[in-house]
Amino acid sequence: MGEGKKKKIVAAGHICLDITPQFPDKKADRISDILRPGSLLETGMCDVHIGGSIANTGLGLKILGADVALMGKIGADAFGMIVKEQIAEYVSTNYMIESENENTSYSVVIAPKGIDRMFLHCPGANDTFSSVDPDYELIREADLFHFGYPPLMKNMFREEGEELVQMFRRVYEMGVATSLDTASVDENAQSGQADWEIILKRVLPYVDFFVPSIEELAFMIDRPLYQKWFDRAEGKDITLVIREEEIRGLADTLLSWGAKVVMIKCGVPGLYLATGNLKTMGSLSEKLDLDLFGWEDVRHFEKSYRPKKVLSATGAGDTTIAAFLYAVLQGFDWEECVQLATAEGATCVETYDAISGLKSLEDLHDRICAGWEKQEVQYENI
Repeated sequence: MGEGKKKKIVAAGHICLDITPQFPDKKADRISDILRPGSLLETGMCDVHIGGSIANTGLGLKILGADVALMGKIGADAFGMIVKEQIAEYVSTNYMIESENENTSYSVVIAPKGIDRMFLHCPGANDTFSSVDPDYELIREADLFHFGYPPLMKNMFREEGEELVQMFRRVYEMGVATSLDTASVDENAQSGQADWEIILKRVLPYVDFFVPSIEELAFMIDRPLYQKWFDRAEGKDITLVIREEEIRGLADTLLSWGAKVVMIKCGVPGLYLATGNLKTMGSLSEKLDLDLFGWEDVRHFEKSYRPKKVLSATGAGDTTIAAFLYAVLQGFDWEECVQLATAEGATCVETYDAISGLKSLEDLHDRICAGWEKQEVQYENI
């Protein structure tokens, strides 16, 4: 178990209100089995919780025990009031930016049983978040700066990601460790027209921990590979048709572009960890004031744990990130970090929201030691 001191973290980026209707408890293979034009589908209760990177990863870190400050942008509207009220249950809202001229972002989460979740999303005030918005004096005092979901924030991807690059360069040059998470890209939206390969090549030299999901990563930097997976899946979960060597190829590319540690979330199957060489990890060790001996040149796929039940995958990737980053900062070795990360993701899917079901690292460790069963995924069309 790790014995690191309590670290200070700033979690910034995308914030929204997630509205999640409860679907009938009937498993389906395709969304067309559930939603059909002209039909009426009776749903259950509606869960309303804050979502996005700040809420899921930021508050996840707080619940796990980190000293966290949140920096995001909301509107001065009813949804914004709900966002602030829910944040205030955990941390101060002093660093949240409230705009009189914009609406608060929201997502309608469509998560029927047996089908990967989908979102109807309004970016709202997130679109105007820029490199001048963060409180850099507060960030200077932090051990880690985590930023999430630039594809859902227009200022962060326009002009080849200039605002994103400026922000990360400034934080990185302060000597603060940095972490970046992405989000799904709508190919029909402006974010889908952005050149994400160029953006990532520009920003990754200033990123210590890059923690994307596999589908969004392939869409961003290897569209032919993404299309190959899509064709293999035939309308089912794309993560069930991905080969480990394909993931490794993407991870190695990211390391060559400047990322120091790459953790790729791969849905139900698990996650993939890839790290830089001895020199790279030595520099990161000094920055974080941690002993990262043994972290160099890791290439490892960690299978996920079997949850007791699956209610919704909303926020599972974000809470996986929270557990991983917190475990790193607490001084766990890389094997324990990926185990704890996959374990936290498994507990997340047992609830409808992202954070109410989170367990401490100690609780996760005890459950793992008690023989928590891993999932054996049956891959299709491989």
